[in-house]
Amino acid sequence: MAILAQRLWAQRGRLALWLPVAMGAGNAAYFTLSREPAMGWVVALVMVALAGPVLVRWRGGWLRVRIGAGLSCAMACGFLAAWAAAHHAPPFPDLPHRATHLRGQVMAVEDVASPDGGTRRRVDIGHVQLLGGIDAGMPPMRRVIRLRLRDDDTQALAPGMWVTVRALLRPPMPPDLPGGYDAQRRAWFAGIGGSGRALDVPVITAGGAGGWNLWLGRVRAHVAARIMAVLPGQRGAMAVTLLTGRSGGISARTRADFADSGLAHLLAVAGLHLGIVMGLGIAAVRMVLALSEHAALRWPCRQVAAVAGLALGCGYVLLTGAHLPAQRSLVMAAVATLAILTGRRVVSLRSLALVAGGFLLLEPEEMLELPMQMSVAAVMALVAGFEACANPLRLLREGEYAWQRAVGRIAHPALASILAGVACLPVGMAHFADVGAWFVLANLIAVPLAALWIMPCGMLALLLMPLGLEALALVPMGWGNAVVIWLAHHVAAWPGAHVGVPQMPMWGLALFFLGLCWLCLWTRPAWRAWGVVPIVIAMTTPWMVRAPDVLVPAQGRMLAVVDGPDLLAGPRGHVDRFVLGDWARVLDRRVGVLADDMATPDGQMTCRAGVCVLARGGHRIMMQWRDAQRASCVGVDVFVTLSGGHGACRDVARRIDALTLWRSGAQALYLDPYRGVEVRADRQVRGARPWVMGPGQHGMPNLPMARAE
Repeated sequence: MAILAQRLWAQRGRLALWLPVAMGAGNAAYFTLSREPAMGWVVALVMVALAGPVLVRWRGGWLRVRIGAGLSCAMACGFLAAWAAAHHAPPFPDLPHRATHLRGQVMAVEDVASPDGGTRRRVDIGHVQLLGGIDAGMPPMRRVIRLRLRDDDTQALAPGMWVTVRALLRPPMPPDLPGGYDAQRRAWFAGIGGSGRALDVPVITAGGAGGWNLWLGRVRAHVAARIMAVLPGQRGAMAVTLLTGRSGGISARTRADFADSGLAHLLAVAGLHLGIVMGLGIAAVRMVLALSEHAALRWPCRQVAAVAGLALGCGYVLLTGAHLPAQRSLVMAAVATLAILTGRRVVSLRSLALVAGGFLLLEPEEMLELPMQMSVAAVMALVAGFEACANPLRLLREGEYAWQRAVGRIAHPALASILAGVACLPVGMAHFADVGAWFVLANLIAVPLAALWIMPCGMLALLLMPLGLEALALVPMGWGNAVVIWLAHHVAAWPGAHVGVPQMPMWGLALFFLGLCWLCLWTRPAWRAWGVVPIVIAMTTPWMVRAPDVLVPAQGRMLAVVDGPDLLAGPRGHVDRFVLGDWARVLDRRVGVLADDMATPDGQMTCRAGVCVLARGGHRIMMQWRDAQRASCVGVDVFVTLSGGHGACRDVARRIDALTLWRSGAQALYLDPYRGVEVRADRQVRGARPWVMGPGQHGMPNLPMARAE
């Protein structure tokens, strides 16, 4: 213990880096609960959070007190931040199940890709009031309704307008796979109350007055229209994405090509784009200041340029919609600018820890989402990797021979692509269930092109736009966009560019982040090496999780059976392609058809006249999707019916029918030849949480409170 304490004391400068890790563990502990913690536990955690700083102040000289109190306080703060954010959000409204008229204010207008390859318009409507039935005259909703407009609706809508429209609404949908992605949790924290489609053309009832965010929305729409007038097609859609953050014009094929080639980050405005914009601003300001002898000799040009670059970055983030990845990158840039002003190290793991800790406290729900995980993994790997490789890179850049200096210049972007790509690979396995082999090569070409050609032309186009001369810069920008799109398309077609794998479980992703933190946050090489062990184990977890044998979604119109590498879905004509595609992606299975009369080669499943029986080791699952002749229910462990026939197999102990799906959501059945059938329901996995809607997906009626309430 004395040796361990001595070595920990030598690493005391790195101990503070583990505080955001403990905060993340506290966030994860809250989100993995099956029900809300009792108020007594919340009070106890508040006391732990308050006692931590007191103990550190009182006995901070004792290493075990500093570590124990600091980590306990950080974990309690992370848990409490998640609990407070969940209970601060307003409840889901109870939306009508029929067409209704609504009135509200347009908050945002965006073009989104449609399945047929075109684009559709989507509007976010706030302050919504339902005008029909019991909801007439009720106060406005506290959540946003997201509407898809009609394809033939060409009316110009802008943020700030008040509209009335007849629409068909639905609440956020539950997962179609127990343990799958929870769209209701995402909508709960994002302030979305439901979605739907407009049945009529909206009627504008008031003009576009509004706050500064609505004004920015109109500016983004105007800039996007000017860009598309010069650059039609996907070149213009990519330019609109980079300069306004509106990515709805990117087609499904282009998105797939960018994802398979490892270039998807170019279409998501985040740290890379902000760094390029700030770098351009800093370089321009320093060049201007260098033209003045007085300024160059007497002014702190580096600090002035850094502040100017940060101001330009703030404007760019606002123009592109201030999405969370861009906000996170802007905070990191602000910390780096502060380091320049105070003469401290610009990029460090302490800066990352400070920014990550702040976001875990302010927006704890983002810890479960892809952007936060990608950003933290990539930045941590980049900072720690370049910290470890600083001396070899310096020797190459300062080499005696020209080939050494050339290799040094190439090694820097290559190492950045490798570090960021490898660190984000497990995150992609957990969210997309695939891996790619050519991301390093694609990024070696696309990222320098974006930094040296595309983004400078884009910034110049924004400067020339008030003069009506934006075409002078947009046309060259379109050339660069065309090269990147061509590169993504061809790299995505190479063998190994898109390799499907089973989806990594969340506990496997947590194990990976633990190993990554251990690998990056310590300085002792012997300690760092142990971080490889959990990373290797995490990479194998997709194959440790057993796939279900039968899947039934919450809507109850279809089912699927896993047969080796195939996913057989039926009945014909009732298969939801979106749900089936999601199942096939998560489980890494080929899609097949569950026919009326068929049998698997191993004889474990047979189907006759709308009834299928899956049998293993004396245990049986019977599935019926239409009323047919009465089948034998002898020896059946679980009976699944989609036909609504309540009289069949009444003696079976476990039945899954429309009522079961209405109450419990999607079902996953696991058939073990020795232990029988295990059934997992969506509500069983998610538990009773604020964002889990009740049976039938009913929210809280939008009624005024009584005087006593």
